[in-house]
Amino acid sequence: MKKAVCVISGGMDSALSAYIAKKEGFDIVGVHFNYNQRTQKKELECFKKISNSLNAKEYIIDLDFFKQIGASALIDKNIAVPTDGIKPGVPITYVPFRNGIFLSIAAAIAEKEGANAIYIGVVEEDSSGYPDCTEDFIKSMQKSINLGTKEETEISIKTPLIHLKKEDIVKEAIKLNVPLEYTWSCYQNEDRACGVCDSCRLRLKGFKKAGVKDPISYLDSF
Repeated sequence: MKKAVCVISGGMDSALSAYIAKKEGFDIVGVHFNYNQRTQKKELECFKKISNSLNAKEYIIDLDFFKQIGASALIDKNIAVPTDGIKPGVPITYVPFRNGIFLSIAAAIAEKEGANAIYIGVVEEDSSGYPDCTEDFIKSMQKSINLGTKEETEISIKTPLIHLKKEDIVKEAIKLNVPLEYTWSCYQNEDRACGVCDSCRLRLKGFKKAGVKDPISYLDSF
């Protein structure tokens, strides 16, 4: 069987991306990163459930150095997570070069595992405006990864969600029987999702437009 390394955060987008890889005939190698994020415990719990449902081999990577960098509301508890709606520009929840670091580590695992694909659930069209979620960035990373690995190593970075709207992601996830009840999107809570951070807003908007009830519970909603 061909293998794909899937970056699985525990969120809806990365879960769907991994399920698409499975549908496309790949054995799944799931990679999850603990980087001192506010919802680290919940995300890890969700990763394990999603990974289990895919019969995936698991890598759980601890990246403690992110807390030294800080500069993001996801990591620095002194910076509040915005709850007043999505604003133009790069939000304070952006973690500097996070996806570049994730993809670099995923590439090392892919080379070790003999995988020729990395799946990552980045969304450019309908997201919070993170610069490391763009198609141009992903293409650049793929070129760098193939320049920096063995000659016989050839890795494609697959971004099946990059041009989708959130409602399309919800519909596709339901079509592929992704266990959405195992996924978590909230930036700040680990028991009940807050419903008002950027990520909760995008998720709730997607479910609403898709005409489907979100299986997780919320404290509030916009």
